[in-house]
Amino acid sequence: MKKLTVILLTAALSLSIVGCGSSNGENGGSETESSQETSTAESQPESVEESSQPDQMPSGTVDEGQESLSEEMSAIRQAVVDVMGENYWPNTQFSPEYLEGYGLTSDMYTDFFGEMPMISTNVDTLIVIKASEGQTDAVEEVLNSYRETLVNDTLQYPMNVGKIQASRIEVIGDYVCFVQLGADVSEQMDVSDEEVIRHCQEQNELALEAIGKSVPQ
Repeated sequence: MKKLTVILLTAALSLSIVGCGSSNGENGGSETESSQETSTAESQPESVEESSQPDQMPSGTVDEGQESLSEEMSAIRQAVVDVMGENYWPNTQFSPEYLEGYGLTSDMYTDFFGEMPMISTNVDTLIVIKASEGQTDAVEEVLNSYRETLVNDTLQYPMNVGKIQASRIEVIGDYVCFVQLGADVSEQMDVSDEEVIRHCQEQNELALEAIGKSVPQ
């Protein structure tokens, strides 16, 4: 009888030890898995969609309508749009304050037009500034500074290198123009960088010719 009692007690004690071990193992496993999942989630990079989101235009500098343009600037813009058609990509106006960081001040100009796409991965841009008397050189210097910054930043979006290199600054009477156009250059990119530059130079020339014909003489 005593032997039977000892055997039963031993069996009960064994089952109790196995049950505790199993419970601890399960909890430990859950904690380990949870820790691993948290660590993995923290180390995961942004999704492709999030990480590829382009920068937006600086807030406070965008004017999305054409109603604020003077009659002269509206005519100049329309002349460029007419000659370029679907190859004119700028669609969002910005105010002169956008160029203040490059040295533009209100006494340098009497009229202003600037337009580019809202999304900065597309760099097609048209800027036309009517300089105040004696300020043509100063305005041209501002646009040269702006262009230099774009050239230095091309590593951020290598697909725009050719388009930026082909950009031009041209003085037409009292108007100082910055043209950086070209629209879709994917076909030219398949050929060579030189072909991209050539194509964009042609598009810029079309725009400048249209501006030259539309500015008041």
